[in-house]
Amino acid sequence: MATTSAASTIGPAVPTSAAAVRLRPVGLDDVHVTAGLWHQRAEVNRTATVPAGLRQLRAADNVQNLEIVAGRAEGEARGPIFADSDIHKWLEAAAWEYGRSGGQELMEAMLDLTASLAEAQAEDGYLNSVVQLREGARYANLPWSHEHYCAGHLIQAALAFSRTTGRTELLDVAVRFADHLVATFGPDGIRDVDGHPVIEMALVELYRETGTRAYLDLAAWFVDARGHGNIAGHGHEPTYFSDRVPVREASTVEGHAVRAVYLAAGAADVAVETGDVELLETLKIQFDAMVGTKQYVTGGLGSRWEGEAFGDPYELPNDRAYAETCAAIGGVQWAWRMLLATGESRYADQIELMLYNGMLAGVSLTGTEFFYVNALHLREDAHPDEERSPAHGRRGWFDCACCPPNVMRTLSSLEGLIATTGDDESVPSLQIHQFAPGRIQAADCTVEVETDYPWNGEIRLTIQQAPVHDVAVMLRVPAWAEGATLDGEPVAAGGYAAATRTWSPGETLTLLLPMTPRFVRAHPRVDAARGSVALLRGPLVHAFEAGDQAEGVVLDDVSLDPNAEVTAEPRPELLDGVTLLRTSGRRHRASAAVDAAGTARAAGGGGDPVSLTAVPYFAWANRGPQAMRVWIPTS
Repeated sequence: MATTSAASTIGPAVPTSAAAVRLRPVGLDDVHVTAGLWHQRAEVNRTATVPAGLRQLRAADNVQNLEIVAGRAEGEARGPIFADSDIHKWLEAAAWEYGRSGGQELMEAMLDLTASLAEAQAEDGYLNSVVQLREGARYANLPWSHEHYCAGHLIQAALAFSRTTGRTELLDVAVRFADHLVATFGPDGIRDVDGHPVIEMALVELYRETGTRAYLDLAAWFVDARGHGNIAGHGHEPTYFSDRVPVREASTVEGHAVRAVYLAAGAADVAVETGDVELLETLKIQFDAMVGTKQYVTGGLGSRWEGEAFGDPYELPNDRAYAETCAAIGGVQWAWRMLLATGESRYADQIELMLYNGMLAGVSLTGTEFFYVNALHLREDAHPDEERSPAHGRRGWFDCACCPPNVMRTLSSLEGLIATTGDDESVPSLQIHQFAPGRIQAADCTVEVETDYPWNGEIRLTIQQAPVHDVAVMLRVPAWAEGATLDGEPVAAGGYAAATRTWSPGETLTLLLPMTPRFVRAHPRVDAARGSVALLRGPLVHAFEAGDQAEGVVLDDVSLDPNAEVTAEPRPELLDGVTLLRTSGRRHRASAAVDAAGTARAAGGGGDPVSLTAVPYFAWANRGPQAMRVWIPTS
C-alpha cells in the first residue's frame, strides 16, 4: 500500500503559504455540519447519489472503456471522447465522501478504479481510454478531444484521494500524466490549448501539493496562451472556447459558460500563486460583469442553448435559460478563489446564491435524478424534445453526464466552503461565510453553530474553546440582509459583523438576519423579465409550480401585486421540509383578443383575485414535471 506520512483532509483548493491571499480555507476535518439542510443533502449524496453514480458509470460503459485499455476486458470504446472525466469526478466525490464518513466498500471501489487507471496508463504517462481505444492520434484535435480536461479531473481526483486517505497510488498516476504534459506542451513544446479548461486549476493544485514549479508554470502558460488564435487555427470559431480575447484583456465572460468559469478559476489560482495583481484585478472586472449582466436571479450561468453559452449582456431568457448545473458549480469554484484572494464578502454571497439555487436545483431530493438545464419558466403545454429539456422532468443520467458527478463532488466537499481564517498574524481571525449547524475548529478556537438557516435567520455561536489572546470572529452579513443585528446591535448588510476580544468558553454571539420575503425586479434591460418580479426569502429564490395553485389557475395567465402581503408557512412534511410562501395575485383571460388590424386588445378588467403559492426553487420538479415560473408579471 502506498501512503503518505499521514492522511490529511484539507480541501480542494489550498493556496501555498507564499500565495497572495487574504483568507485561508479551514480544513474539511475541522468543519462538521451535523444537522440542517446541508447535512440532509450531504447524507442523501452519501447514501444514494454517489452509489448510484458508480452504477450509472458502469452501465454507460465508462468503466469498461478503462478496463479494456487496462487489459481487464474486451470490446470497443463507447460514449463521448471525454468519458474518462466522469469517472475522475466520481472518484473525487468518493474520496471527499470517504474523508467525511469512511466506508470499506467505497475504498474498495476507489482502489479498483485506481488500479485500472494505473494499468491503462501509457509508458510515457499519457492516459485517455477513448483515444487509446480508438487509436486516434494524441492531441490531434484539442478543441474537441478534451484530453487536458480529462487529465485535469484526474489530477483533482488524485489530490482528493491523497488528502483524505493518505494513499498515493492515484497521485502517482496523476504526477506521471502531469510530467508528460510538462514535457509535451508549453513554449518549448506543442503551443496549443485544450478546448475545455480545467487543467489550469488542476496543475496549480498539484504544484501546491508537490512543490513542483513546472506545474504552476505550465498552468500559467495555458492561461496566457488562450485568446491568441490557437483554437481558431483549427478552423473553429473562438468565442465558444473563450479564445477570442486573451484572459488579461477580457472585460467579461463569453462563450461556453462552464469553459469560461473554469478558465477564470484557474487564472485566479495562477494569480495568487504568482502574485500577479494585474491578472487578479482583471478577473474582478470579469466577475462583476458576469454578475451584473449575465447571471440569472438564481445564480444560473449561461443563457443560450446554442453552445451552452453566455449570451450578450442582459440576454437572459427564462423559458430558454440553459443555466447548466456544471456552470453554477464552476461559478462557485471561481467565487471561492476570489473570496480567498480578496476577503470580500460579495464573493461569499455569490457562493451562497449559486449553491442554494443554481447548483442544488440540479439534483432531486432523492439524489438519483438530475437537471442538466435549469430553466426559470416551464410552460403549461411544454413539449420535451431534446434529452436535456426540463419538460422531461429530472433524468437519471445523460449521454453527456458531466453534471451528476459534478454535483456529487460539490456536496461531498461542501464543508470546505464554510469557514476561513485570516492571513493577518497580528490578530488571528475566523470568518464564517456559510451558515449551517455544527462545529468549527480554527484560529485556536472551537465554535458551535446553532441555526435553522436558511429557514430561520438566527445564527447563534457558542465559544467552546479559545486561546488566551484576542481573536476576531467574523460573520458574513449578506447584501440582502438589511436590518441585520449582532447581539442586538445593527450591522451593515454586505460585509462581515465582527467581534474581537479574548474569548471565554461559554460566550455567545447571535447574528439575526431578517427573513422577510421580498420581491425583486430585474435590470430594465432584461427584456424577458421586464415588468415582472421574482420572490425571494433569505438566500432562496422561490418558484411557483402549477400543482400548488388553486384548480384552474394557469401560471402563464396570472399576475402579482408586488405590494401584496407574503406569508411564510413552514411545512416539515413537504419536499423533505420546506417553507412555503403564499401571496395574492390576479388571474386573467387565457389570451388577449386580437382585432382585424393585428392589434392586441387588453384582457378585460383587472382579473379575478387568486391566491398563489411558491416553493424554494431548488425543490421544484420533485413531484413530476409541471408548469413553473420564477418571474411573474406585476398587476
